[in-house]
Amino acid sequence: MPQPELSNAAIAAALEELGDLYELDGAIVHRVLAYRGAARSVRDASVSVAALAREGRATELPGIGATLQEKILALVEDGQIPAAERLRAKFPPGLIAITRLPGLGPKRARLLHTELGVDSPQALREAAEQQRLRTVRGLGPKLEERVLEALDQMPDGAEPRAAPRMLLPQALELGEALVAGLKRQGGRGTHVELAGSVRRQADSVKDLDLVATTTKPAELARTLAELDEIETVSGAGTAGARARTHSGVPVDLRIARPAQLGNLLQHFTGSGEHNAALREAAVRRGLHVSEYGILDDATGETHTCETEEEVYALLGLAYIEPELRENRGELEAAASGGLPQLITLEDIRGDLHSHTIASDGHNTIGEMARAARERGYEYLAITDHSASHGFGNDVSPGELRRQIELVHEANAAIEGVELLAGSEVNILPDGSLDYDDELLGELDWVIASMHTSFRMNEQAMTERMIAAVEHPLVNAIGHPTGRLIQRREPYAIDLHAVFAAAARTGTMLEINGNPDRRDLGDVNARAAARAGAMILIDSDAHRVATLENMRWGVASARRAWLTPQNVANTRAWGEFAALAKQTRK
Repeated sequence: MPQPELSNAAIAAALEELGDLYELDGAIVHRVLAYRGAARSVRDASVSVAALAREGRATELPGIGATLQEKILALVEDGQIPAAERLRAKFPPGLIAITRLPGLGPKRARLLHTELGVDSPQALREAAEQQRLRTVRGLGPKLEERVLEALDQMPDGAEPRAAPRMLLPQALELGEALVAGLKRQGGRGTHVELAGSVRRQADSVKDLDLVATTTKPAELARTLAELDEIETVSGAGTAGARARTHSGVPVDLRIARPAQLGNLLQHFTGSGEHNAALREAAVRRGLHVSEYGILDDATGETHTCETEEEVYALLGLAYIEPELRENRGELEAAASGGLPQLITLEDIRGDLHSHTIASDGHNTIGEMARAARERGYEYLAITDHSASHGFGNDVSPGELRRQIELVHEANAAIEGVELLAGSEVNILPDGSLDYDDELLGELDWVIASMHTSFRMNEQAMTERMIAAVEHPLVNAIGHPTGRLIQRREPYAIDLHAVFAAAARTGTMLEINGNPDRRDLGDVNARAAARAGAMILIDSDAHRVATLENMRWGVASARRAWLTPQNVANTRAWGEFAALAKQTRK
């Protein structure tokens, strides 16, 4: 019996391990990063990488050259990568296990092995409990605490790699490919929609829900296996099928009669909390809600609905947009006529956070300006990184003065869009900014962000942020919590105090549309707006193509219940210019 093809997730895990092993061995950083980048590329691939490797085509994936094609092929055909076997033999198995602990990684694991002889999770626990980690240069008591916490969560002495969640853009791309494939396979009369957390525009997604109607349900369920993106299918029948993509994402396809589409779509879109609250509210009205219909206790009749609007109407509610279905007060608002008129992408009139080749961007001022104009924007702020960004490609004071001239020259030459000479200024640990006030005063727009010193305590971090909020030349605060979705937690900060300060001073607070950030997040953005702070949605574009990030910022704003009135850059240029001037305190 033929063995099943090696999954993309397994190939990616093997490449990640090889990168870890090379780092343990002291390889140059570029080699380590190459393997980690290749692992990401394999995990995100929508088709079988094993099949590509057998055809000699794995090099079609980003970051995979001839050497990696050879290694992947060896893994697929022989079950192992010779280089990994050689490196694995050089280190104790327990040392490899602790490289996967959060906060450690191969570099620190190697340091602990060299300095303290740590070679297993148990040896690491003993060293942490005996407070020996802090004796190693660059480590300290806080790391010991984090290591012990991580070890407590480590089952049976081995830290498994977490099942990956996908950021919304990747999930949407994959989901839309599946929808298109099913429609193509199902032919005329087949209707397919994305539901679940993708439709609610969540930050990240662990699985994909598809809802379909068709005249041939069993056949449609079987054809799911024929899609290029699908690795395996189980339980295919007239009600649907479950599957897994080559990138490891579970897929749930549900099939209904057209008369039930509204019921099914509502059920598989709403979060579990929203649906539970909806069922409780329905019971109080003598109704029972499920994906199959709405049962009326009084008559014994089950009502089916072709649209979601009908579902909510039968329950005495206004239609609730998918982004709001999180059980955060939307049912009460729908019952009382209090739902907001949510902001849309079409409401955005300008972008106030973008980068060019002056710092770490990839396009010129003119290219960014013309692309913004093509999107229908009336204004664009050029905000390259300031002098202490900390990651290179930042702009010295002298370079910023020249950048101001270049932006003003481009503004005079390019019609149809107003260009603002700005800067994304770093907020230093003491709350000051890294340009002097005289230079800041020459700018049209200042957005202040934290890019360094994230481990300060909550009080110090809050004071630092409020100092920037209160600075008379700061217009807005960029990505206020510093989070990177699934990669970095927000820093410790009293956001309610920050929101109050922003409302008092008129300083705008950003929803950064970079899909890795979406910061402020939906819950915090809603709280900020309720506190009276003005919200700004930006793309943080580093190239023409990522001006599209505005889409994800608007998605967060919709999940935050924001209307156009809550968001500063829904204003036309004249009104926005006056508003920006007011923030200069």
